[in-house]
Amino acid sequence: MASAITTLAADAPTLSAANTGFMLICSALVMLMTPGLAFFYGGMVRVKSSLNMLMMSFISLGIVTILWVLYGFSLAFGTDSGSLIGWNSDYVGLSGIGITELWDGYTIPVYVFAVFQLMFAVITPALISGALADRVKFGAWVLFTALWVTVVYFPVAHWVWGAGGWLFELGVIDFAGGTAVHINAGAAALGVILVIGKRVGFKKDPMRPHSLPLVMLGAGLLWFGWFGFNAGSWLGNDDGVGAVMFVNTQVATAAAMLAWLAYEKLRHGSFTTLGAASGAVAGLVAITPAGGAVSPLGAIAVGAIAGLLCAMAVGLKYKFGYDDSLDVIGVHLVGGVVGSLLVGLFATGGVQSDVAGLFYGGGLEQLGKQAIGVFAVLAYSLVASALLAFLLDKTIGMRVSEDDEVAGIDQVEHAETAYDFSGAGGGAASRSTASPAPSAVSKKVDA
Repeated sequence: MASAITTLAADAPTLSAANTGFMLICSALVMLMTPGLAFFYGGMVRVKSSLNMLMMSFISLGIVTILWVLYGFSLAFGTDSGSLIGWNSDYVGLSGIGITELWDGYTIPVYVFAVFQLMFAVITPALISGALADRVKFGAWVLFTALWVTVVYFPVAHWVWGAGGWLFELGVIDFAGGTAVHINAGAAALGVILVIGKRVGFKKDPMRPHSLPLVMLGAGLLWFGWFGFNAGSWLGNDDGVGAVMFVNTQVATAAAMLAWLAYEKLRHGSFTTLGAASGAVAGLVAITPAGGAVSPLGAIAVGAIAGLLCAMAVGLKYKFGYDDSLDVIGVHLVGGVVGSLLVGLFATGGVQSDVAGLFYGGGLEQLGKQAIGVFAVLAYSLVASALLAFLLDKTIGMRVSEDDEVAGIDQVEHAETAYDFSGAGGGAASRSTASPAPSAVSKKVDA
């Protein structure tokens, strides 16, 4: 009996300084993605909305962090109740956790797992904000974010990743967030915009990005941070799976960017910087659920298919009349669906698990499980998000007035502007001889 106890103790995980340090770095990388997203979205809108777009991402770092500590971690990763939600009183306020207490089955502390998952919870509602540019009251957005993570994100995270969650138990593969993050956010974006309606001038006025360099900077930060997002989701570095995920993240993103640019060139005649940035993000989204199940060659296929389909999908808003300002639906919803479903085709059975997809002799079983996960999360998030937006719209109002929208939401909601042009000219003499007329300036700045 004593020898059996000794064996069990020897086999029990012990705290790994290497894995703990690695996961803290990954957590910081995922945190960086939210400011990266802010720059990505902030550059894509017009000058008069850029600060508001930055704030709609940054505020998530404040709201979600506090809610996660108070009860979010407990709801998402506490003891399962009915396969729908979790709860553990020790996780409330993170007050009952020992500093060296390990996450069950792993070699990292509970605190490290909690902060890593926090960063996923932070960026998910920020993703939604890109669909709502130019027209949502900031106070209403703050309240929506708090309600949405409570009613939608925390339960869905438990379904997908929590021990006992119904999608987890079903065997749905979502390595790092194709369903819980991207489909969840994309479906929510669709639900909200169906309630709040279109921007003033949609399909009539030019609504071009005001700063493509900011867009490219944001895309670069997202790409960089995504290595932590994806490779870190294996929660350690002991068996090489995280390394495969790291490689697949790079490979799929490259393939998606090239596929998007090729489609652009054939369809519109140009290779655009916006297309390169959007294609890269589409590849990052698609490989997120699939990268731990496919080979690097499979990652090329996942990225290329996602880049092509997402490039085609962003134009659907003009056909169907929904105003997805910054293509959250076309990139995150479609990319998440594509990546999640392709697991059922390209899973090799030799990386994160022995589950094989159709092209590797596994039949259609895993594809069916993936489809259940995709459409369950899509439907729940769409309906719940639309209901939350409807309730807020009928009580405090979700939208700014039409006059305020035309004038510029930055000035109305934040009493600031992104750029100060007052000092751009010289003195009175130089203005009279060298400065362009006001009408010429206004043509240069698409406000």
